[in-house]
Amino acid sequence: MEQALKSMTFDFFGKGQHKIMPEKLLGMEKAVFLDVRSNEEIASVPLPLGIHANVTSLHIPINEVPERLAEIPKDAMVGVFCPHGVRASMVYVYLRSKGYEQVKVVGGGYAAVTDALMPGKLLAAL
Repeated sequence: MEQALKSMTFDFFGKGQHKIMPEKLLGMEKAVFLDVRSNEEIASVPLPLGIHANVTSLHIPINEVPERLAEIPKDAMVGVFCPHGVRASMVYVYLRSKGYEQVKVVGGGYAAVTDALMPGKLLAAL
């Protein structure tokens, strides 16, 4: 944990190196959309990414991440999502402390993710 925190300097956060926008994540060759919202949130506002074969959508509520760590691949970019970035930031630091180097917080909340899934952008992905 100490090493992960030491890497998070003002320069690191100032340049947004901990974030990735949904369009960039969805456009990567191999990526994971790690949704850390609760089961209730998923039931209310699902974010299906089925058309993006390059992106694995993985739902692990924040409180289950430690027990389910083995499900999160280390060989792909992991974009951690929650609506406001608070839980995603906690999981981001946790994953960094566990040796995940390719991990970012998905920026922009619901608005950015749903915008990235609009018909025109989906058509471009096809």
